Amino acid sequence: MKAETRELNQVLTTPTQYVIPTFQRDYEWTEQGQWALLFEDLVSAVDRLEDARAKAIAVNIPAAVLEKNVAPHFLGAVVCEQLPSSTGGVDKRTVIDGQQRLTTLMLVLRGVLDVLVERESELAGTIKRLLWNPAELKKEPHEIYKLWPRRKDRDIWKRIMDDETPPSGSHLYEQARRFFGEQTREVIVAEDGSDRSEAVVNALIGLFKLVVIDLEDNDDAQVIFEVLNGRQTPLSASDLVKNLLFLRGDFEDDSIVDTLYDQYWAEFDDEWWKVVVGRGHAARGRRDVLLSSWLTAVASHDVNVGHLYAEVRNYLAIGQRATADILAEIHSYAIAYATVYGRLSVDEPKLARSYKRIRELDVVTATPLLLWLRTVSSKELSTDEHILTVGAVESWLMRRALVNATTRGYGRTFVDVLRDAQKAAAEGLSIPTAVAAALNGFSKSLWWPSDDDILESFTTRRFYDGVLSRGRLRYLLAEVDRHLRSRNPKTEQGDFAYDDLQIEHIMPVNWEANWPVDAGDEAERLRAEQDRSQHIHRLGNLTLITGSFNGSQSDSAWDVKRPALSAQSKLQINAEVAKVDQWDEAAITARATNLAQAVGVIWPEAARFAV
Repeated sequence: MKAETRELNQVLTTPTQYVIPTFQRDYEWTEQGQWALLFEDLVSAVDRLEDARAKAIAVNIPAAVLEKNVAPHFLGAVVCEQLPSSTGGVDKRTVIDGQQRLTTLMLVLRGVLDVLVERESELAGTIKRLLWNPAELKKEPHEIYKLWPRRKDRDIWKRIMDDETPPSGSHLYEQARRFFGEQTREVIVAEDGSDRSEAVVNALIGLFKLVVIDLEDNDDAQVIFEVLNGRQTPLSASDLVKNLLFLRGDFEDDSIVDTLYDQYWAEFDDEWWKVVVGRGHAARGRRDVLLSSWLTAVASHDVNVGHLYAEVRNYLAIGQRATADILAEIHSYAIAYATVYGRLSVDEPKLARSYKRIRELDVVTATPLLLWLRTVSSKELSTDEHILTVGAVESWLMRRALVNATTRGYGRTFVDVLRDAQKAAAEGLSIPTAVAAALNGFSKSLWWPSDDDILESFTTRRFYDGVLSRGRLRYLLAEVDRHLRSRNPKTEQGDFAYDDLQIEHIMPVNWEANWPVDAGDEAERLRAEQDRSQHIHRLGNLTLITGSFNGSQSDSAWDVKRPALSAQSKLQINAEVAKVDQWDEAAITARATNLAQAVGVIWPEAARFAV
């Protein structure tokens, strides 16, 4: 990476064309937002330059002596990447970051030029050399322009640059040229009537400075941008990848670019794809997550979304695949992603339920595998096999969550599973068997918990603010309730708004007043109280209640609270609780055992997935 601070004159004097990638965002700067402030900065620079020249005259020294000490105005950074250029022709660079400020500076120059031409100033030639390249160097007509905007803006840009009369339209380019021309007319003549043209031009091209960053072949633009932006907001790597793909230049006809964009990429402009998912340093837009999942799946290695741009660039360099084919493939993965994450419907209810449960666990490392499975043909993976495969992933994830197993290493784990699944598909073997075998073949830290492991966790671990977050705990109890209701033909059909339900301790946290322990001496009482405190937050003592539950009875004795829970019997998990005559530590353990049995059916052991 080469980073240099350059005057505007240095940036634009050489025969160079700065190309704005076709699918950069719209030009957005406005008079109220940036233009007025930018021109105020120019006027301040002109004043500083004139003050220095006046002082030089006053003390009878060359103006250049004091001009070199005039404070410049820094405009920020422009990040460029070299494009293939003809030998002896115009040098071309794509503007990866900074297109708003660079475009605006060109419009400032064009507005200033209008005024210089009106005044028949010789300085007009100086400005023209910064707007247009020498005609004898261009190989293509458009190479005459120092800045070449994205495709949709090129026609109006040519008019903005070439029309002698300032335009009257409402496009921001047109408004900007008029605005900067009008502002220049107001300042180019001093109060005493003297001409300030030279000071205006000198300040604009000599005191306005940019930090120009030229990327080299091994630079990661994504990391550089994050540093420039102070890492305050995660960079949309998808924008970089988009530019990388559409600037590859392997299209037979430029017109096909728009067609491919509309067909395969335009959907990513939708707000749903821009939503940030994940937490903390892992927070990224859905587009970035999709692209990292796609690349993980097709390259069969764990892709770091923080280096997505560099990873995609390396993949493209090695693979030598046609851009159109890659775009079509990404599009198919986008459909798969939208399906897995609930935006698109799933025809098979069992598959939809599995996706929803996996989403609840928020384990994005499984996403590449889930997306790849949706791209496999029905000849290689039938609907039943697909359901079985996703069910295995769901069971492995859920069971590990229920025993509080670590999620460390999940990225590499699911890449290994993906490789085994892809190998099975290539060899015509069973994909469900390959996935289940891979998940069940890891070391102890990544094991697939058994029914006994689940039972031990349910009967010994703290679940409330412990093994699971409250949101996941509510979801677990809701899934068990759905299961129990589906097994009981007498249960009223329908579904609860489980997200609106509250978690309730059956034996209350504040048990001392109404739930005395049965103990003899003081030592026995202390042991009993300690045992009770441990049981209070275990899964067997937790349930869900609706808004109709009388909260004032929450800490009441069992003979008072039991009827209140009985009134909640539409929830099947409460119907069984209300049948218990005495609610104590033994009852909590017994219910935990029943819940573990239900979980064993909802999320079966590994052996159930063998084909």
